[in-house]
Amino acid sequence: MTGPGEFARTGAAGTTTLTGDSAGQAGLPAEPTVLHVRSEQDLLAIRHAVRDATLTVGFSIVDQTRVVTAASELARNAYIHGGGGTIRIEYPTRPGAVGLRLTVDDTGPGIADIDAALTDGYTTGAGLGHGLGGAQRLMDEFEIRTREGGGTTVTATRWADR
Repeated sequence: MTGPGEFARTGAAGTTTLTGDSAGQAGLPAEPTVLHVRSEQDLLAIRHAVRDATLTVGFSIVDQTRVVTAASELARNAYIHGGGGTIRIEYPTRPGAVGLRLTVDDTGPGIADIDAALTDGYTTGAGLGHGLGGAQRLMDEFEIRTREGGGTTVTATRWADR
């Protein structure tokens, strides 16, 4: 539910309700990893950390590439458009599957028109305008919460069936 001046959009293939967390699951960290997005070096560190997380989950090389690409796009957006922020890496579970959830927060100006921002070719900078929509297509679940003048939170999850 959103309040005045707050916008949210959920997309991708069906939202899944979690039936538990990763605590106690073999080989999965119980605590999330939180990394800062403040510099170009941080963007590289995030790519490495997310790649390591995809290996922990057991993603195929194709899914590893999808998740790392989405993480890179989301972190870069937080850095360039949001003035920096954080990325949180978590390992949600559901019956028969484990996932990798990325939550990227920034304190930038927010996204005035989420639908436009998700449209290929839309850009507010020098990019090609494929980043946000591309990241959405690469993940199974995708949600954007933004408040004009109050930052943006993007939560994206990819599931691996076990």
